Amino acid sequence: MKNHRTVSTLPPRSLLYCTLAASLLAANPAMAQSSNATLRGQVASAQSGSEVVVTNIATGSVRRAPVNANGNYTIVGLQPGTYKVESNGISRTVTLSVASSATVDLGNETAAAPAGDATTLDTVTVNAPMMREVKTSEVGNTVSLRQIQQLPQATRNFLEFADTVPGMVFTIDQDGNTKLRAGASNASSSNLYIDGVSQKSYVSGGGIAGQNETQGNPFPQLAIGEYKVITSNYKAEYGQISGAAITAATKSGTNQFHGEAFYRFTNQDLRKERPDEENGKVDSQTKEYGLAIGGPLIQDRMHFFFAYEGKDNVAPKSVQPSAEASPFVGLLPSNLRDQFGASNMPFTEDLYFGKIDVEPTDNDRIELATQYRDETQVSNVGGQNAPDRAVDKINKDKRTSLRWQHSADSWFNEAIITTEDSSNVPTPRGTGNGSIYTYVDRTEADPRQWVFLNTGAASGEDFKLRSQKGWSFQNDLTFNALEWHGEHTIKTGVTYRDIKLTSRESSSLNPQFSYEVSQNGIAPVPFQVRYIRAFDNPGQVPVVESPSKQYGIYLQDDWAVNDKLMLNIGMRYDYEDTQAYTDFVTSQPFINALYSDDPDNPGQPWANRLVPSGINVADYISTGNNRKNFKDAWAPRFGFSYDFFGDESAVLHGGAGRSYDRNLFEQLALESVKAALSPVVVYFSDAASRQPCFRDDRVCTAWNPGYLNGIDQLNTIPGTNDSSELFMFNNKLKTPYSDQYSIGISNQVGDWLTDVTFQRVLAYDGLVMSLVNRYPNGAYFDSTGSVPWGEPVPGYRNTILGYNGLEQRSSQFLLSAEKPYTKESGWGLNLSYTHTSARQNRTIDEPFAFDKATIRDYPFVKSDAVAAHRFVASGSIDGPWGVTFGAKLILATPEPINTIACYGFTDPDGGTCQAVGVTPPGNGKFLVGGKIWGYRTVDLQANKEFTVVGDFKLNARINVLNAFNFKNYTQYQYNSFGSDGRLQPDITVVDNGEISYVPRSVVLEIGAKF
Repeated sequence: MKNHRTVSTLPPRSLLYCTLAASLLAANPAMAQSSNATLRGQVASAQSGSEVVVTNIATGSVRRAPVNANGNYTIVGLQPGTYKVESNGISRTVTLSVASSATVDLGNETAAAPAGDATTLDTVTVNAPMMREVKTSEVGNTVSLRQIQQLPQATRNFLEFADTVPGMVFTIDQDGNTKLRAGASNASSSNLYIDGVSQKSYVSGGGIAGQNETQGNPFPQLAIGEYKVITSNYKAEYGQISGAAITAATKSGTNQFHGEAFYRFTNQDLRKERPDEENGKVDSQTKEYGLAIGGPLIQDRMHFFFAYEGKDNVAPKSVQPSAEASPFVGLLPSNLRDQFGASNMPFTEDLYFGKIDVEPTDNDRIELATQYRDETQVSNVGGQNAPDRAVDKINKDKRTSLRWQHSADSWFNEAIITTEDSSNVPTPRGTGNGSIYTYVDRTEADPRQWVFLNTGAASGEDFKLRSQKGWSFQNDLTFNALEWHGEHTIKTGVTYRDIKLTSRESSSLNPQFSYEVSQNGIAPVPFQVRYIRAFDNPGQVPVVESPSKQYGIYLQDDWAVNDKLMLNIGMRYDYEDTQAYTDFVTSQPFINALYSDDPDNPGQPWANRLVPSGINVADYISTGNNRKNFKDAWAPRFGFSYDFFGDESAVLHGGAGRSYDRNLFEQLALESVKAALSPVVVYFSDAASRQPCFRDDRVCTAWNPGYLNGIDQLNTIPGTNDSSELFMFNNKLKTPYSDQYSIGISNQVGDWLTDVTFQRVLAYDGLVMSLVNRYPNGAYFDSTGSVPWGEPVPGYRNTILGYNGLEQRSSQFLLSAEKPYTKESGWGLNLSYTHTSARQNRTIDEPFAFDKATIRDYPFVKSDAVAAHRFVASGSIDGPWGVTFGAKLILATPEPINTIACYGFTDPDGGTCQAVGVTPPGNGKFLVGGKIWGYRTVDLQANKEFTVVGDFKLNARINVLNAFNFKNYTQYQYNSFGSDGRLQPDITVVDNGEISYVPRSVVLEIGAKF
């Protein structure tokens, strides 16, 4: 057995990599950022004609606002940063956070504001307190620049810190791929807004364009100033979302040139072995590096900022047989056994961001920004896949934005034009036949296949294309001087997007032949082949392109009824025209097959088999004119906050609202592409070798060695031309949405900010796929509980219906306590706890539901999306000798498992196996108690900064990830689910399988600032 195997590496990096490692020149992270904040307050003894002047200390930009007769003022559209606020000879210096609304009163101060983090901006050292947004109905929190800089981190993905917010979960899987999820919601339901611009993925999952199954980062972390995470009850300006909203502010140049660079490194010598590395550690590495630089082009008026980050990673993988096949591995010949062992998957990424801002007047700001992401990833290696099964994934994302902000005394307008071009193209590295070596368990009537090894070229099903390309325009207008029974800040906006969406599902390449391995060795003839065949079906195309026109409009009123009560009232409407869905025409041959005489029920059409399931096939037949886009996406949103004492020390907050997401185009496209390129399965028998048919209930074809010579030869097999797979979608598809409710209270006790919130989220109308096949009597199960795979529409392999039906219900208690970092105290701490009770009628990220006739037949079970209990503690402290220490602890109970369990119970519909949600055993304990935890990690970091000369500084940092080497297992062995109709799951942890996160690892980092 080999102990080392390496997939061929990716192309060498550019000269920039070497330059970065040598020069280490970069930009100061304390630069001002570009996003919107609101500042309001009261000026004591203000006289008629008074005004408030706010000056951004870093950039010199100035904004003015009149003071009304009551002494009140409001300024909207401020970039997050540190400001000097002045009026009538009174001034305060404050720091505004991203997407926040802060209250700053001038005059009659009874106590000095607490000292904030000392920040050097434009030769002025400022101790400015961060203005925390307390009077808000939104549920969430802000991730500060201090947290981004000083907390330990496994990746350079800035979203990794989002899990310090209650209700959020950031995961890193065995392959290094990352995922962010809000509560029990679908991972695709969240959205990221960078400087107010949506980064939504319209085609594939993950929520963020380019962020599905990747080790990469959506944006260079060096360019992020801070960001806000809103888990529910966001305001009406947020669209195409039903999970969490993450709104990030990017950095800008200041009136001084500043730079920053870093280089991070770790490899297999700096980590512990993984559980699946029983024969020695696999070569692995993480190299991350970057630079940022910014400064003035014209003092106080025009600035630039540029950031670059790169990755050179090699993820360790082990090739090994499945757990079921492992006891029989000795049956394999040595040339196949030698392919087990160490392997890896290279990954490279380049991220660029550049921005120029100019303020020609005190009332105008213009920004031009561009971002580019380019990554190449090797996947599909490890587990049962040998290195020659590798798939290359090319992931690119290009975006530009042009923004104009104009302010007046009583209103503020922001207009943005954007372009986007995002694509993800997985391609099998090899071409030819693939070989699957299996052990066949024939002890049951339905033989089970246990895979030893997959070799040769990856399947044509791994050849895909997902892309979105187009432009958009959005305009947001805010009125901030309206008085009627209080003060109103009214914001309204419109959005238009014109995007071309593209999806390719597979390609007719690389057939996969399955060989049985037994006591007699490897069978000379494969018992099965699976491949993708091209079909000439009317209306079907191998690649579908569709224009998508998206419209959004909203109105939001933030109504300060008095100094204690704030109401947030909004309404949003979204509409999308996707022609691939509305213009699709169901093929006439398929319609004829549906309504033709049922061979088992003479005189009745085959479609009548669906009547007992409550399905009218006419609802799924499209003429190209009988479909309309969903028009009812009205989303009312209401929230309130009540400041009991008028000093923000105790604030009651709550809200209710609806939010619409979108249907993923890769799913909608299945109706157009699947019958053009459908999977075909053929079983073989061979008289010469006395190989019988694999299953008695399958029709077998006599083996011909010529079938190994490509797809064209396989297409000559009789019956394969009648095996296309067809998708039919309901003619009245709806858009998925969630209803959100919350009630909570925020308190300030000394330096501590605490919050207790109850949050209820109900998600509806997720797209689900069910099987059309039925037995002649219309039943979905026969007398043995078997699904009717052999009873398709005549002339077709399988037909699948798409309709709305996925639902999720979750209740969460969100508790947080935060002591913000201040220079005076020298430390900061954030504690968050989330208790979740969630149920769903199908695995929330899985649209296919073939275990029951329709989704209505599925029970609601425990959700597998989130643990019942999750605790996160993170903080930093200024230590001796100028060393800053950071730490992060995460504890979570095991996430439930959703599966189909057979335990001797028969449903009324005849099904002998049921959908269940069960909680597996824990992996281990922490400090006290038993093995109750499913996820545990303690991360540590220490950072030391050295002043070389003037403002030029070097720093050295060490991160210790998973310091106690907790093993967060993710694989389980299902020994039994019970018997005699009693669900009694017997599940054990696979302690030599895959883990979440990383084993104990030391990550070294050096950097420089000037």
